[in-house]
Amino acid sequence: MLVLLPPSEGKAASGRGAPLKPESLSLPGLAAAREAVLAELVDLCTGDEDKAREVLGLSEGLRGEVAKNTELRTAGARPAREIYTGVLYDALDLASLGTAAKRRAAGSLLVFSGLWGAVRVTDRIPSYRCSMGVRLPGLGALSGHWRAPMAEVLPEAAGGGLVLDLRSAAYAAAWKPKGEVAGRTATVRVLHAPTRKVVSHFNKATKGRIVRSLLTAGTAPEDPAGLVEALRDLGYEVEATAPAKPGTAWALDVLVTEVH
Repeated sequence: MLVLLPPSEGKAASGRGAPLKPESLSLPGLAAAREAVLAELVDLCTGDEDKAREVLGLSEGLRGEVAKNTELRTAGARPAREIYTGVLYDALDLASLGTAAKRRAAGSLLVFSGLWGAVRVTDRIPSYRCSMGVRLPGLGALSGHWRAPMAEVLPEAAGGGLVLDLRSAAYAAAWKPKGEVAGRTATVRVLHAPTRKVVSHFNKATKGRIVRSLLTAGTAPEDPAGLVEALRDLGYEVEATAPAKPGTAWALDVLVTEVH
């Protein structure tokens, strides 16, 4: 099972240990694309600060994020599981998982990123600010920049099993499973059961809990139909829509009664 996650906008501070070693990151086929984004991002943030804030979509109160990006090559790096924070990652709470569940997380979770493309939760990275919605002056829209290298690398990473896609739209734009990979991919929405409306905050929390439940239970469904069964066994109310045509993903709606 491969689980595709969005990153968090807010991130923990970089560590004081060894700096980034780009060659050590997972998915080495993304190395050239990573270096292109890293080089332009550092150059942008080392220059005109106001321009950098505008490009990155940062408010005045987030001015310090620009300075953070200037030190990406020298700042201490930490495992990605410690860098990403926020609602989804709080609910997932990787640090409190047991040994076996942490091992499953290391092998199955893939976090998408405007800067790195995608990383494993064990990859050591510095704290940064660069969302997938950014359009860098030299590279253009990052979702477009990542599309070709992702298309080369991600099908192999997906292997032959289930792909559970929990990404937001901006990050899903960087790689859309196609062909037979799409047929074993499941996307998830979280709906308020009484109203059938999509929820926002609770959407992220529920997705984090779903992943935690699967990791803790040691459940490894092989396809979307198996995922539906596994989630129902774990106590989730799930409605599933199978693909109407080949080459498209399953759509799963997880229904919640409380929005918190």
